[in-house]
Amino acid sequence: MTTHTILQPAGWAQPKGYANGISAEGRLVFVGGQIGCDRQNRFETDDLVGQVRQTLQNVVDVLAEAGAKPAHVVSMTWYLTDKKDYLDNLEGIGRVYREVMGRHFPAMAVVQVVALVEDRAKVEIQATAVVPN
Repeated sequence: MTTHTILQPAGWAQPKGYANGISAEGRLVFVGGQIGCDRQNRFETDDLVGQVRQTLQNVVDVLAEAGAKPAHVVSMTWYLTDKKDYLDNLEGIGRVYREVMGRHFPAMAVVQVVALVEDRAKVEIQATAVVPN
């Protein structure tokens, strides 16, 4: 059970793949920026969709350490090195998002950055979760 409420102002267009806002009560879990490398810090792919999948799995793995699940995520910030690559791969990104995170769509921001600290990283995701008391 979650204690999250989606905030959707009257008359606003329904967002696709994210929420405009979420209200929640409970224990906070903060997931630092995760990138698309595996548990041994190795990249298995330079493909954006593959890196998104691994990055999201890393977020889920950190959440699990706190007893949290993807449905507890209330906010995510995605940092991308290539906006065009992201837009060209929205279908694949949406598919792997649903496979890893389910059909739960928190408040999100997506930002293009000049670079990430790890040269091979194409995406970094930071998340905040609220676990019900």
